[in-house]
Amino acid sequence: MNRPLLFALQLTLTLLVCLFLIVPIGMSVMAGFTENYFTGLKSGLTLRWLEEVWALYAPTFWLSLGIALACLFCTITLGVPAAWGLLKSPSRLAGWIEECLMLPVAIPGLATALGLLLVYGGVSGLRGSWLFILIGHVLFTLPFMVRPVLAVMKTSDLRSVEEAAASLGAGGVRRFFTVVIPGCLSGALAGAFMVVTLSIGEFNITWMLHTPLTKTLPVGLADSYASMRLEIGSAYTTLFLMMIIPLLLAMHFISQRKREG
Repeated sequence: MNRPLLFALQLTLTLLVCLFLIVPIGMSVMAGFTENYFTGLKSGLTLRWLEEVWALYAPTFWLSLGIALACLFCTITLGVPAAWGLLKSPSRLAGWIEECLMLPVAIPGLATALGLLLVYGGVSGLRGSWLFILIGHVLFTLPFMVRPVLAVMKTSDLRSVEEAAASLGAGGVRRFFTVVIPGCLSGALAGAFMVVTLSIGEFNITWMLHTPLTKTLPVGLADSYASMRLEIGSAYTTLFLMMIIPLLLAMHFISQRKREG
């Protein structure tokens, strides 16, 4: 098979896959701008569904964004030292700990949330707080911070660099902040990309842990579709994309600049 024909087949397959993924999203977004989705564009275009969704569900957007940023802070604070500890540990126990970190990903989110409810649901003030949802999100997303950071630490031979800094008289705290953190920054950025997107879109754990006063964006989205108002649900989806896409593009731009630098 000649190269032009092979390239044309690959390009065609790629475009078909993209259309398969993008067309349903486009149809959903379009429904949020039409007066009546079932009659199509003939019914006219409108912004009133977006305005109605914002009036009803605006708190869920800000809460989801706040939880995602708090989750990012917690996973960086916990994940980078944890990855460094796993890298320096010579025992086989480190490998087992690394595998155990993936358990929250392998276990269904509903089961994880149920465990949190059984253990910590009785703590005064915690059950009705957004901090309870944050705990679930950190538990779920922490492996996605530890794994890329640990991978970068291994490939960059950060352990040898840190030992060299120690031989020059740098203390432990100074080595961590001047050698370890700059050396694994690209991994932390990659982990941050995943943590933020997973936290904003996480539904299973959140659905079990939320209360009427701590309803996040995915839970509100499910409620909007359950109301059988397709235009409302589609408008909610549109606002979700308007929030998440610029955030993802900004994080991608930052990570690209870091790799190029």
